[in-house]
Formats: sequence, structure tokens, C-alpha cells
Amino acid sequence: MSVKAERRAADMAPQPGRDRPSALRASSVLLASHDTEGSRAAERAALDAVVPGGRLHHLVIVPEFWRSITGDGWRINASTEHAFCDYLEAQIEREILEHLNRVNAQARARGIHYSASSEHGRLADCVVAASEKADYDLVMIGAPRPKGEPGLRSRLDLDRLTRALRIPLVVVPHPGASRKRSR
Repeated sequence: MSVKAERRAADMAPQPGRDRPSALRASSVLLASHDTEGSRAAERAALDAVVPGGRLHHLVIVPEFWRSITGDGWRINASTEHAFCDYLEAQIEREILEHLNRVNAQARARGIHYSASSEHGRLADCVVAASEKADYDLVMIGAPRPKGEPGLRSRLDLDRLTRALRIPLVVVPHPGASRKRSR
């Protein structure tokens, strides 16, 4: 670690709920998260990394597998299928808005300019496209859920993402990974 980085790390006060302060500092971060335990770790790291007065753009991606969940079983008629799709879309929208409002409040409390968008599609493609829309210092995501941890496993093509990005990518460790190591 350079002397400059050591001084910066020493000057930073730890954030509430963290063992140590973040060594990352950026004025503009693209955060891709979807309100899972791993992505909430990335949110905390992104909020710690953005300097006061900086900006955080929060990208929420609805994975493409949701397109196939239509309730089109053999017992369901067309009007029931339509009602189910409307219900599912409204539920996803409510959950995304709650998620964005929570992160927005945390960003505002730290003096960070917050913006957000939502995309639907392949995770890597959505992150790359969003990263090209503005001048970001880095992209931040959460690591995949470790085996044995409950939850849905998103299918992020990390190889595709790292090859296509033109800015640094930070992958924040999943909190479950530290639980596994301490056993």
C-alpha cells in the first residue's frame, strides 16, 4: 500500500456496522444490485466508496428468466394468465421501488447524489450498457451467492462482463463467504 493510500485509509472513519473503513474512494459509481444479501453488501460498499458530493447510479436488473413465469399451466385460461402477469409485474415494481427508496435515503444521508434505473434482460449486457451511458469511475456488484446459502442464484456471466467493461469492476464478497471461512 502506498503512503498516500495509507494516509487516506487512516483518515477515514469507520462507517456504522463495519469492521473497517473502505479503502476505495470514487466520485461516480455505477452500482448493480437487486436487493439480495450479496447485493446489499455491494450497496454498503458503494455508499462507503462514493465521496460526499459524488454520485451513485443504482441499476436494478430484472433477470430475463422472469419472462417465462406467466402462470400458463394447463388449468389457467387466458384472462387468468393475464391477471397473474399483471400481479407479478406490479409486485416486482413495488419491491424495486422499496429497494430504491431505501438506498436513496442512505445516499442522501451521506451527501451523495443518487439516481436509479431499472432494466430487464441479461445481467452482463445490462451492466455494460449502463456503464457506457455516463462517465463512471467504477462498477460495483455483489459476488455470487456461495453454495449452501439460501436464495435464488442469478446467472451473471462474469467472464462476459469483465471482457466488455471499459472501467474497473469491484466484486464485493458475499457475507455468507465469511461465515463459511469462520466455521
